[in-house]
Amino acid sequence: MGGLAIGIACAALIFLWVEDELTFNQYFSNRDNLYKVKDRQTYNGTTFTFDATPALLAQGMKSEIPGIKNTARSSWSNRILFSLNGKEIYEEGVYVDSSFFSMFHLDFIKGDPAHAFDQIYSVVVTEKMAMKFFESTDVVGKTLTINNKKSYVVTGVIKDLPKNVSLRFDWLSSFKIFEGENTWLKEWGNNGVTTYAETEANADISNINKKLYGYVGTKSQGATAKMSIYPMSRWRLYDRYDDNGKEIQGSMRYVQLFSLIAWIILIIACINFMNLATARSEKRAKEVGVRKVLGVSRTNLITQFIGESLIMSFISTFLAIGLIYLLLPAFNMLVHKELTVSVFNPFHFGAMITISLICGLIAGSYPAFYLSSFNPIGVLKGLKQKSNSGVDFIRKGLVVLQFVISVTFIICTIIIYQQIQHIKDRSLGYNKEGLVYLNVTGNMKTNFGVIKNDLQQTGVVKNAALSNQMVLQISSNSGNFSWEGKDAGKEVLITVEAVTPGYISTMDMQIKEGHDFYPDMKANTGNVIINEALAKIVNNKNIIGSVISRGDGTKNTVVGVVKDFIYNDMYSTGAPLILFCDTSSWTNYMTLRLTDQANLSTTLAQIENVIKKDNPGYPVEYKFVDDTFSKIFTTETLIGKLAGIFALLAIAISCMGLFGLSAYTAEKRTKEIGIRKVLGSSILGLVGLLSKDFIKLVAISCLIAFPIAWWTMKNGLEEYAYRIDISWMVFVAAGILALTIAMITVSFQAIKAAISNPVKSIRTE
Repeated sequence: MGGLAIGIACAALIFLWVEDELTFNQYFSNRDNLYKVKDRQTYNGTTFTFDATPALLAQGMKSEIPGIKNTARSSWSNRILFSLNGKEIYEEGVYVDSSFFSMFHLDFIKGDPAHAFDQIYSVVVTEKMAMKFFESTDVVGKTLTINNKKSYVVTGVIKDLPKNVSLRFDWLSSFKIFEGENTWLKEWGNNGVTTYAETEANADISNINKKLYGYVGTKSQGATAKMSIYPMSRWRLYDRYDDNGKEIQGSMRYVQLFSLIAWIILIIACINFMNLATARSEKRAKEVGVRKVLGVSRTNLITQFIGESLIMSFISTFLAIGLIYLLLPAFNMLVHKELTVSVFNPFHFGAMITISLICGLIAGSYPAFYLSSFNPIGVLKGLKQKSNSGVDFIRKGLVVLQFVISVTFIICTIIIYQQIQHIKDRSLGYNKEGLVYLNVTGNMKTNFGVIKNDLQQTGVVKNAALSNQMVLQISSNSGNFSWEGKDAGKEVLITVEAVTPGYISTMDMQIKEGHDFYPDMKANTGNVIINEALAKIVNNKNIIGSVISRGDGTKNTVVGVVKDFIYNDMYSTGAPLILFCDTSSWTNYMTLRLTDQANLSTTLAQIENVIKKDNPGYPVEYKFVDDTFSKIFTTETLIGKLAGIFALLAIAISCMGLFGLSAYTAEKRTKEIGIRKVLGSSILGLVGLLSKDFIKLVAISCLIAFPIAWWTMKNGLEEYAYRIDISWMVFVAAGILALTIAMITVSFQAIKAAISNPVKSIRTE
């Protein structure tokens, strides 16, 4: 019962996670009609898929493409400083069109969504954010100061969104503000916003996509962007694409993997329950004989055995429910969710009842039909019953199956851990240790020279630089470049990044050819540094001094080639990249290189003091690059942790079964053991006698599990461009571990039986 309870509890927790994933975005009542516009662009035979679209697209779609009911634009997430009476807090949010409210049916606690953006400088906040600043949700008409500059009027308060939705924000403000600050949004050739679409109830989606496919090309000559709408129902579990632009599984593969793990854990627990229930029932042969002599029918016996099994199964389920409530807080912390369970939820209740019935019926079927068929006279006289070798074979087969699964789990867990560490330990092309980055706020851009000097004067900061984006995630790119010798029909997508002098040395990157940017900004006019990947594509023997031109006619001279560094995709090699020297509006992050001897607590305090002195009015928020790097592997790390936990549970449940079966075997051979001891058998010999059959089963399990685990992980690692080679040592370690655990489990009962008093063992009833 304990083993089955653990198995049901573990499976239930996983299924709660699966349920949460499968119900993602169900908060939005009209989700079946909501879409996101996807932008596909092909360069040099590779198709890239983006969420970035032209800002002009939304209105054009709504007015010119049949079937589109409404559209809304959204900026990328912005972290902005909100202030009220000395309370200063950074909050995440986006600028959206007013149509966003009617499309997504957001729940307004206060305010009117139809008039939320009637005045341009207005803001709609979440319930949580309203409570932070005002300790109330009745705040319509009150003001908040944005970035210590402009006052925005609160025009609405919306109910906090649940965690299992794709949209995340604390505030929403008018897209007109964002549009006014970024004039490039008025050009069809610039993709910089997310476009959402709501279709008519019976719209022909294929027809919409057909009209939308070449739509941008009709507005901007030579545009390579091919648009299509993508349903909300697939945002969470798919939204991943191969090099041909074809959709492939995203999170759905983890849903399938965890579902499989849940079923495996449940199957192991059920096997255990059935094995022990059938072994236990064989001791009741005389009971069956006596009851038959007293007139109990076979039907009544069958009903009794199945009823007892069902009672045990339901007790296990009740124990499992207690375990679920006990373990759920810890499980939520592990998977970063807020899962809840309700026994009286029809779906949850039905699942528990079904599991109980299946386990009880299957486990009770053997004793019910096999034992009830015994001849009562033969049983009571002690005559040997018909051979049950088939049952023994099945029981051994179930033990083997349990350990095959357990050993496979162990091997997969080790390999997953090795793969994650392999990626984390690879050379990135820069030193991520000791790198701190901050969002550029207030006057940090204009005062950067002073801030950098003051930081270096503290002795805890070695170097500092500004950049458009954080080094791990550089998403700006363009195909609008040319150079001497370039094939006119060959388009290359190149990542572009704006940095200040000192960026390369701050990051600890290496210049392979040429030189770094000059400290004087003016001396860098028209100069660029490219990476090795782009240098190979340009394929110019005299790369230093060569010219790379932009589509607007701007000519840039290559003064250096930096060694490839890894960004965006941690599993790939470096993609083509150009670094521009710029301190304009295109620099949003400040990155600091700490000195090696810096004490972390005092260092951060000194940095904060300098930033506050040179950029007053803005709280200092900083992050470490190595922490951000680790968060990139959140999903992989979670899989590794869960696989490890479930591997331990699988082996524990299997050993519980092995423990029970070894006890049953030892008890069945009590007289044999007593006679052997009288005849001079040693304790060690008896332990070996009782253990060898079980150890053989575990050894057979290992031999079966090894090729299964190898095939599973070989296919699993194929999707990673940068991956480990599977070592034979993993299989040896897993085999030794399984055999050792099994040996310890079985030996306990074997030693107990071997040291018992032989006189008691051979005494007759």
